[in-house]
Amino acid sequence: MKSSAKKVELASVDDLFSTEESRADAQREKVLEIPLSELHPFKDHPFKVKDDEAMMETADSIRQYGVLVPAIARPAPGGGYELVAGHRRHRASELAGKDTMPVIVRNLDDDQATIIMVDSNLQRESLLPSERAFAYKMKLEAIKHQGARTDLTSAQLGPKLTAAEKIAENSPDSKSQIKRFIRLTELIPELLDMVDEKKIAFNPAYELSFLKKEEQVDLLDAMDSEQATPSLSQAQRLKKYSQEGHLTLDMMRVIMGEEKKSDLDKITFTSDTLRKYFPRSYTPQRMQETIIKLLEQWQRKRQQQHER
Repeated sequence: MKSSAKKVELASVDDLFSTEESRADAQREKVLEIPLSELHPFKDHPFKVKDDEAMMETADSIRQYGVLVPAIARPAPGGGYELVAGHRRHRASELAGKDTMPVIVRNLDDDQATIIMVDSNLQRESLLPSERAFAYKMKLEAIKHQGARTDLTSAQLGPKLTAAEKIAENSPDSKSQIKRFIRLTELIPELLDMVDEKKIAFNPAYELSFLKKEEQVDLLDAMDSEQATPSLSQAQRLKKYSQEGHLTLDMMRVIMGEEKKSDLDKITFTSDTLRKYFPRSYTPQRMQETIIKLLEQWQRKRQQQHER
């Protein structure tokens, strides 16, 4: 009697192991050397990449040792790759004369890519207020979007954190400070540049962010005509009048024309005024030290005269 069972071919042990190995290998992240020309910046990247002294030092290091920490990128729809983390390393590699750089390629959706992009930069100490403001805003929107998708597909486990609280978990700033930074994105570019340049302090800038855009434009006019920037008290009053609907350009000029207490306590000498009393070789620091010594001698002399 002939057997009706079908012939079954079993894979060899070598084939089984090689298949498992290839599967595991496929899941491992690989570091690839990718041409710099194929790496494109992240859309609306909030971090400034400047050819400053720190950049030149990074370029020198890459020239000598190469890129030690791989960048992270994702495939770009139009070809090449979109950088997620490593924009400064990319620029430094260009300055170092490199053609490629090591990159880990991941398949990331927009929200995942945004969160990695922000987190990879937020720990830098030299971040400008505008960079931190837009980075927090982008991450907040990404987390909210992720949360909206999760709420549609799964039950909530445990206490629900707000998006700002989630950001604060891995951030040097508190939840309230994160919200204050995000508020700065409401400033017009000219005022936000002044915050970055430390011409306007953070707290006044936060208050000014509540002004309407057209009021902020008028404020630039008032600041220019009065050659002054708002103190915290002045910014709070500008915000109050704006919310009451009473803020005008004339009122801004009156407020900006006020003498601040800090100005009343300050005495300023220009270099030109003092230069004629000192040799040309004297630096401003040495001029200041000499003035202080002369004033101390004058004070001692007055005390001695008073004691006689």
